[in-house]
Amino acid sequence: MNLKLITLLIAACCIINSSSTAQKQQKSAKPVTPAAHNISAYLPMLKGKRVGIFANHTSTIHQTHLVDTLQKLGISISKIFGPEHGFRGTADAGEKVDSYTDKATGIKVISLYGKKRKPSAEDVADVDVLLFDIQDVGVRFYTFISSLEAFIEAAISFQKPLIILDRPNPNGHYIDGPVLDTAYKSFVGMQPVPIVYGMTIGEYALMLIGEKWINPKNYTFTTTTAKGTTTYTVSNSKQNTPVTVVHNQHYNHQSVYHLPVRPSPNLPHATSIYWYPSTCLFEGTVLSEGRGTEHPFCIMGHPTLPNSWYAFTPISRDGAKEPKLKNQLCYGYNLYGPADSVYLAVNGQLQLRFLLESYQAFPQKDSFFLRPKSGKPTDYFFNKLAGNSTLMQQIINGTSEADIRKSWQPALQAFKAIRRKYLLYP
Repeated sequence: MNLKLITLLIAACCIINSSSTAQKQQKSAKPVTPAAHNISAYLPMLKGKRVGIFANHTSTIHQTHLVDTLQKLGISISKIFGPEHGFRGTADAGEKVDSYTDKATGIKVISLYGKKRKPSAEDVADVDVLLFDIQDVGVRFYTFISSLEAFIEAAISFQKPLIILDRPNPNGHYIDGPVLDTAYKSFVGMQPVPIVYGMTIGEYALMLIGEKWINPKNYTFTTTTAKGTTTYTVSNSKQNTPVTVVHNQHYNHQSVYHLPVRPSPNLPHATSIYWYPSTCLFEGTVLSEGRGTEHPFCIMGHPTLPNSWYAFTPISRDGAKEPKLKNQLCYGYNLYGPADSVYLAVNGQLQLRFLLESYQAFPQKDSFFLRPKSGKPTDYFFNKLAGNSTLMQQIINGTSEADIRKSWQPALQAFKAIRRKYLLYP
């Protein structure tokens, strides 16, 4: 099949009158408001306290950073903790970030994506309460939920109350993909959830605690609900630690929410965010996943694929200084198109056909997947992303997309039953 034609069909998919569904959903309801905007719900918990805040460039209230807003309201911020890409969100994917003093605020920034992934006792010695506010995209291998897990564990270990400001999930309207086998556990997949798990970061936090996925697991918890908040008070041999989720307003799991700020350097727009759950799997292969192009995760390819396919050349860019296949002419796919059309084209499920077609067309199939030095299945980056070695073997065997999807269903149904217990929104 002509790949250029596929590209045009995807980009143009559903651009008819009915394709305005996403826009109608947005216009018919009150505007979705992230929890950070509802200051009255959490400010009383911060007044008179020394605050340690886990944040990055997405932690905003309208156009103002949350740190600036809180300082203007007289809140004392002792420490800032930064995730992958850093507090200012400029570091490359996977780039280790050192701790430093932020020039704009004068506050010490502790990197939790460098030498360590979790705050130490020393880091929180001058902190009374911890605050977490990060924009997530609802995909298992997007590392902010792994950072969240470590942050919750630190809060409980050091008996520091934790407040999580929820934010809408742009991929929160569906659940799909293989559920992670914990033998493949890594920072790009910590828990037995599917690639797309259909929960906000606040709901995910409650599931981590409720399913006792937080270490050490010898705790109990009680639940308290109030207007706009849900608190799990975690009790262990030391004392009780409240973990409070402040809710989004006017949000449900069918809300169409386009992020006001790019969540990371290589998710520059809603189209990349919608394709990301499907096309990030290319990171485990020798193919380019589009880093170093204008539309990361919408463009994929390799120099040895047919030269009749879409042509592009990855180059060094901000956020992708050394992209895969840098300065090499590649052939493959361009799935970029209007965000609302792509939302409908993705159709609430992972799209595997581009991965399957690329493998079939790739001339040296034994080198398609990035091979670790150990050769162990658990060390393949593709398997870490997929959450098992089954998907790789299915691709090698030529299993159809329909049969692959069928193999996911038992674990997906079991996960949906777990997920349902922790939903805060319809």
